[in-house]
Amino acid sequence: MPGCFKKTLFALASLVSFVSFILIVVAMGTPKWMTGKILCKTGADLVNATDPELVKFIGEIYYGLFQGGKIRQCGLGGRRSKFTIFPHMVKKLNTGLHVMIIMFLCVAIFFSLVSFGFCILNAIKVPYRAINGPAGACLWNFLAGGFVVLAVTSFMAAVKLHHLTERIANFRENVFRFVILEERFEDCFWICVASATAHAVNLLIIAISGINFPQIKTKTEEVNVTAEDIMY
Repeated sequence: MPGCFKKTLFALASLVSFVSFILIVVAMGTPKWMTGKILCKTGADLVNATDPELVKFIGEIYYGLFQGGKIRQCGLGGRRSKFTIFPHMVKKLNTGLHVMIIMFLCVAIFFSLVSFGFCILNAIKVPYRAINGPAGACLWNFLAGGFVVLAVTSFMAAVKLHHLTERIANFRENVFRFVILEERFEDCFWICVASATAHAVNLLIIAISGINFPQIKTKTEEVNVTAEDIMY
């Protein structure tokens, strides 16, 4: 049986793994990974709008991995609309990269659950096989965190290198053309970053659990028994 100190550390590590699992699931299901401001370039050029008048042509956009929405401002007031990435819009995006982001997160969810199970196992007993012990727990946490990092990096590449926001903003816009004025990574994106950080913390916790701290021994006084003590 593992000591009380190791039990506590692995129980904490299992909790962190489960929290990471929850964070990834919440992030995937929330449609606000990115928000931004979009300018209706065509409308502004038609009326030759100056700086004070450009406010009437600046709308907003938000989106996640599966859905999103935008407010179009083309001089006639704001018009709200919602959209889904699948099945139609994904054809206009970098399909391979977008699907890879989702796949990376799905794999990270799986490894987070495996890490949770391994940490529970090590909190209950000392496994006979090394792969089932702290080494295995480190491996699964490293893989889970690594795939989250890959997903976050791929999303950043899609936004910055493949102009994801601009492509989404101009989807099915035959008359007007929108340009991106501002982009902001929102809470769901940072939730994934927090998930990767959680697995890094788990690696540190498991490393600490392998340290053998010196035990403090109390010095017992030697009892000298004499003949007089026996008599009385």
